Amino acid sequence: MVFKKINAWFHLWFGLASGIIVFILSITGCVLVFKQEIKSFSSPWLHAQKTMEADKFLPPSILYKAVQKALPGKEVESIWYYGENRTAQLSIHESDSIVYVNPYTANVVAMVDHEDIFHFFEDGHYYMWLPQKIGHQVVGWGTFVFFVLLISGLILWWPKKWNKKGRDQSFKIKWRAKFKRVNYDLHNVLGFYSLIVAAILAFTALMMSFTWFNKSVYWMAGGENKPRIEALSDTTSNPNSNMLTQVDKAWHKGINEIAEHERHDILMHFPEKASDPIYVCTDMYRGTWRDVYLDQHTLAELPASNKRLRDEDAASWIRRSNYGLHVGAFAGLTTKIIYFFASLICASLPVTGFYVWWGKRKKAAKKNKLVPILS
Repeated sequence: MVFKKINAWFHLWFGLASGIIVFILSITGCVLVFKQEIKSFSSPWLHAQKTMEADKFLPPSILYKAVQKALPGKEVESIWYYGENRTAQLSIHESDSIVYVNPYTANVVAMVDHEDIFHFFEDGHYYMWLPQKIGHQVVGWGTFVFFVLLISGLILWWPKKWNKKGRDQSFKIKWRAKFKRVNYDLHNVLGFYSLIVAAILAFTALMMSFTWFNKSVYWMAGGENKPRIEALSDTTSNPNSNMLTQVDKAWHKGINEIAEHERHDILMHFPEKASDPIYVCTDMYRGTWRDVYLDQHTLAELPASNKRLRDEDAASWIRRSNYGLHVGAFAGLTTKIIYFFASLICASLPVTGFYVWWGKRKKAAKKNKLVPILS
């Protein structure tokens, strides 16, 4: 009984304290889960149809020069080919704008500000629209409290008796009852049905929020936390190599030799110094990706590169699959829809929970008023 009282007290007051955080994170998460689909529908500059005259991608050097010609004096940092019938995205140094180029013709299609409506929702989801250092901690610890609340909520939900009445109260919403009872069922029953997805969302968010949590999970899964290997090119091998020529070769190597999934969806950085590697991000498939670093002069794969996901040990697989698990991309549109509704339920829990508390508070106040009258 003491444990149940402590658990109920914790669930009530910590739930009230973290309610606004959970509500904002859940609502913004509902929007962001379909970010790519919404942008693809609403942004015509993301699409580029190939023609009979131009049906193959042009190499990075051609698109690089096209942007430099269109924006003289601007330094191109990276290029991202999004696959067939999609424009390539080029980022500019010290600029909030992104340049979209037709990868078949090298025509500059659009220059769009990075801070669109989704940036607003991302800022709320990551930092609660607070300064980053403060917001990161608020979101992280708010998520930690929510994760513990899921456990305490399961304890509160657990039926006292597993008879028909107990099962009905725990698994069914009594829609024909009074509003207070329906609200209680919405909190209790829907909270249970969303529990697994909500726990995955909270756990994966903690993996991204706290280094200590990430390293602890990695260690418990059997991984060894080693110092990060720095990726550097050997400047003594071929110091006079042409940067753009090498990037083109790295691009061909990336799509023809390195990539296993979505070969034409590839992100590359243009090195600034002779010692910089050529960064290639490939195998971007269902929320996972592979970071590969190639020597700028020899195109040899450097030790800092990721292995193929299927070759990773359990600890590294968990760490690299974390983002896909968090956004629901690991099983395509089906899991995204499930995540959307689970996030919507998570957003409702602070609201229904607050009303449960408020109703009990009003009931207690009325009871206290009646005691002097009766006495």
